[in-house]
Amino acid sequence: MAYDLDLADRLRALLSAEPDVVEKRMFGGLAFLVGGHLAVSASGQGSLLLRVDPALTNALLQDPRVRPFEMRGRPMTGWLHVDADDAVSEDDLRRWVELGVALARSLPSR
Repeated sequence: MAYDLDLADRLRALLSAEPDVVEKRMFGGLAFLVGGHLAVSASGQGSLLLRVDPALTNALLQDPRVRPFEMRGRPMTGWLHVDADDAVSEDDLRRWVELGVALARSLPSR
């Protein structure tokens, strides 16, 4: 499955005022890196790939739209898939993006 072009455009718009954002094709999707670290991505699986503080993972998984990101069958703490189709409000999408940007900004720049 290809990544959602509309979601990529929405992410691009939300991140347009952020400094040091780079778009890069990764994992079959379009990733948005902040300071060289993946913050969010329009995933090749048709959802939002979100990187967050690992301490927030369990709390965020309480949202029915959120599921763990798995690599080779193993859930990756701090990495989430979020169902972010056209029905997701801009406020909800902004909140997810802000979580991803906050984590990326907390890491040393690459």
